[in-house]
Amino acid sequence: MNDIHLDSPRTEWWLATLGRTVVWARLRVREAGTAEVLDSDGNTLVYDSEDTARSMLLDAEFVAFEGMDEADLAERGFLPGELAPPQGDDDTVLQAGMVQNFGGQA
Repeated sequence: MNDIHLDSPRTEWWLATLGRTVVWARLRVREAGTAEVLDSDGNTLVYDSEDTARSMLLDAEFVAFEGMDEADLAERGFLPGELAPPQGDDDTVLQAGMVQNFGGQA
């Protein structure tokens, strides 16, 4: 039996950094192929496809969190395990953690 729920969106976290400030974005890909991005202002931006949403994130200088390794983190001034996407049961709670300031210098 397959445990995957087809109606559940696939979620990816993306980030942009400025010094030791991290701005998060959540990308959700729906079963129909459309995508939505929750931005740091709490807006949900809807796109016609995953590719369009990814392009918009890349244009805004975001990178996929999942693909980052220790060298990528070090280049941005962070240690392994230091960054984690915001947690919350709904978008309002998530929005409060979408900008994280770690202080100090990169």
